[in-house]
Amino acid sequence: MYSRTEYLAAGANRHPSTADWDISGLLAYGADRNVALWRPQSSDARGIFSLLSGHTDTVNAVKFVPETQGLLLSGSVDKTLKIWSKDPLTKQYSCIQTLSGHQSSINCIAVSSRSSAIFASGAADATVKIWSWDEQNAATLKQTINITPRFFPLALALSPLTSAPESYVLAVAGTKDIIQLYVLDSQNATEFRLQATLAGHEGWIRSLEFTVERFGPTSDLILSSASQDKYIRLWRIHQGKELPAAAASADPSLGAFMPGKSLSNKAHRFKAQGIDFSATFEALLLGHEDWIYSTNWRAVGDKLQLLSASADNSLAIWEPDASTGVWVTVTRLGEISAEKGSTTATGSTGGFWTGLWSPSGETVVSLGRTGSWRLWNHNLEQDRWIQGVGVSGHTLPVAGIAWSKEGDYLLSTSSDQTTRLHAKWKRNGQASWHEMARPQIHGYDLNCIDSLGSSQFVSGADEKLLRVFSEPKAVANLLHNLCGFGGSQIDSMPDAANMPVLGLSNKAIEAVADDEELPPSNHNDRDAIDLSSIVHKSTLNLNHPPLEDHLSRHTLWPEIEKLYGHGYEISTLAASHDGSLVATACKASSIDHAVIRIFETREWHEVKPPLMAHSLTITRLRFSSDDNFVLSVGRDRQWAVFQRVGEGTAEYKLLEQNLKGHSRMILDCAWAPGQGRVFATAGREKTVKIWARDGEAGFTCRTTITEEHPVTAVDFGDVLMADGRAYLAVGTESGRIRIFALDVKRDFSAIEVEVAYPKPSSANYHSTYPFPSKAITQLALKPSKEGKGSEMELAIASEDSSLRIYSFDLPSIS
Repeated sequence: MYSRTEYLAAGANRHPSTADWDISGLLAYGADRNVALWRPQSSDARGIFSLLSGHTDTVNAVKFVPETQGLLLSGSVDKTLKIWSKDPLTKQYSCIQTLSGHQSSINCIAVSSRSSAIFASGAADATVKIWSWDEQNAATLKQTINITPRFFPLALALSPLTSAPESYVLAVAGTKDIIQLYVLDSQNATEFRLQATLAGHEGWIRSLEFTVERFGPTSDLILSSASQDKYIRLWRIHQGKELPAAAASADPSLGAFMPGKSLSNKAHRFKAQGIDFSATFEALLLGHEDWIYSTNWRAVGDKLQLLSASADNSLAIWEPDASTGVWVTVTRLGEISAEKGSTTATGSTGGFWTGLWSPSGETVVSLGRTGSWRLWNHNLEQDRWIQGVGVSGHTLPVAGIAWSKEGDYLLSTSSDQTTRLHAKWKRNGQASWHEMARPQIHGYDLNCIDSLGSSQFVSGADEKLLRVFSEPKAVANLLHNLCGFGGSQIDSMPDAANMPVLGLSNKAIEAVADDEELPPSNHNDRDAIDLSSIVHKSTLNLNHPPLEDHLSRHTLWPEIEKLYGHGYEISTLAASHDGSLVATACKASSIDHAVIRIFETREWHEVKPPLMAHSLTITRLRFSSDDNFVLSVGRDRQWAVFQRVGEGTAEYKLLEQNLKGHSRMILDCAWAPGQGRVFATAGREKTVKIWARDGEAGFTCRTTITEEHPVTAVDFGDVLMADGRAYLAVGTESGRIRIFALDVKRDFSAIEVEVAYPKPSSANYHSTYPFPSKAITQLALKPSKEGKGSEMELAIASEDSSLRIYSFDLPSIS
């Protein structure tokens, strides 16, 4: 059986050095403990096409090595550096070396432009380590610099010295307000020595980067430093005994702009290969209103341009004025409006963590607080920057997923307190998956979700109630236009939704016409509308997937109902296949709370009495395909089956329970397709058990599938093959997924299906690392339309914050 990667989504880690953009057009970023690969400028808008797994903790720093054919470095909280190399034939990345030596998490990596003989890494053990390459791309440790006065390096920059190309200068900065310059003089020494300390900043320094002022052997080096004191400073490394012109004639009137701050212009001198060098302060760039996280030099063209990303939600592009030489902002991107948005829920605060230039200098991307990438392309004719489609994903474990009943879209919900809707964007022969809406942005971690029909869903979080959401007109139109489904009952839907500043409930609102006047906001009103989230009628008339600004503001779904009754946080829920019932359970340590409450969805009343069987938290609930049975499994190691009382009622009663279903807690369960005669349970003791009943007799265990790790998720395909087999997907705590063909008609034999992850062709990217790197939280096989079974799509949610959709070609049944 062949597999194809349809969709990968993972939010980026919030760290200024978490991403890098290679000259080949490939952008790599840390996503939890994986490294995600994305081509932002590719025409097919595919998003992430590969996730590299290997690290055992969060990836903080990612860097491509210039002048090599695709070497990639990554540094992690697990104290190791990994070197990834690209296979020239398959274009796949794989790890070729792991470097351990640091005693604490690695925060920054520096590579040298124009020569890749050495690289440096800085970690929270207050050391910088210098590594060198040999011909086989194997790295060895050359030197360890213990930083004195002691601070943690947060930023490193490395460059060969002009006119002394065998010698290097290394800038180190971090949790103090100084920048240290270390110089490796290849004539006199083999190690870096501290040569200068640049003072001037008044806060921690988050970013350093070198560039050459112009192309030529005697050009000066310019170093940019960005700090939490809201300023960027530029420093010049000049060759020769004479000081550069700017430093010699320092303008005393500069002090007038910054009362109380004297701009020191001390020259720091050092030698390398017998040549004199000086380091002097060059310029102060003012304009950001909050901490600055990153600076990035544009590498093409003859004019210097610097991109800075700040916590004030803006990206700025700086260049020196042609006549005066003063550095000014030529472009500002991001959220510059007065209506900043007052709640963190709308994703507007927290600013940008990093900004990157494309290799061509025609595109910039930035990473926001929500782990999503925003992208702008420069339009030459209009000379302005136009926002394009970026990528997004969850930033914390994905806790629950659910396909819509027709299988048109996938809902995912996560501990990052958001629910996201993913669907396939279809256009002139191309199709790619994207996040199309963010229906729920909450204040509690979300645990579980299920869809009711095509335009409603219910979700449960770390609170005692469940919330039911209904699709608004704006989102329905968007999905109809871009994805080609839905569009039947659009007129009866509310226009849109937004969240009151102090509330947790999304309120339905009407969209306003573009020319309508808005009422002045009243800050004392509890239900005051956050003006930044008002939806204009034209806001979601898009011909492309919504951008991050739309997703975090304008695609909320209105909440139509709350379901009360449980005494603790909701642990699991399930909706019946016809959408008329919702079964729910909460965290429990006693028999009184470990009950299943069933709500009917017409009047949203609870069906009394609640169903009792368990004594600890119920981990999963499932309705059989004809909704006549409800199956529950729990941490008390037992499973229970409830049967519907009479046709068309909402009442269920206990049919059978097995107190010792597994020897450890049961984590998931699933019904096989058919009339509720066969189901599977997944246990912590590394087994999946298949239970079946004959006639009116009880359920007995027919088959046991053993795994190497605790089994955390199972799901059946909803189609029974002609030869009586059903497909069962099994996911474990280590992230492995296996697919079995189970004969549910005769002998219940389970045969593992060999899945080939094919070699990539031009149209089909494929990863060397197909599996998540942490536990699988849920598997969901897409409902098949009209029971056609030629292809199977599997959605995979994992604790490594990734969401994946793989499709499998089913072997044709003869």
